[in-house]
Amino acid sequence: MRIHLTSVLVDDQEKALRFYTDMLGFVTKHDVPLGTDRWLTVVSPEDPDGTELLLEPSGHPAAKPFKDALVADGIPFTSFAVDDVKAEYERLSGLGVRFTQEPVDMGQVATAVFDDTCGNLIQIAQQLTP
Repeated sequence: MRIHLTSVLVDDQEKALRFYTDMLGFVTKHDVPLGTDRWLTVVSPEDPDGTELLLEPSGHPAAKPFKDALVADGIPFTSFAVDDVKAEYERLSGLGVRFTQEPVDMGQVATAVFDDTCGNLIQIAQQLTP
């Protein structure tokens, strides 16, 4: 068993697509119209056949209170692996991405957290060698 697809709830799919591709560097894998929404997935350009991230519309009534509670408590919705948290923090900050947590070394992992502009906090994490 392996993870094929995961999702992040977004307030606006078009805005999310721009952020996740233009700012984060993911590439579009699927963009299929489904009524007023889309089956919209992105992947890492380093692994185009790897795990897809679905930019899932957050129209369900439970989505907004759930997302709002996570943001209010500073809890990231998901985490992305990076090779160098500090370098990625600098790159994304230079593009105007707003971080709620600057890079922090936590022993075996370094993390930082940013606002994806679509109602979520996202963590980036780097495994550190002991």
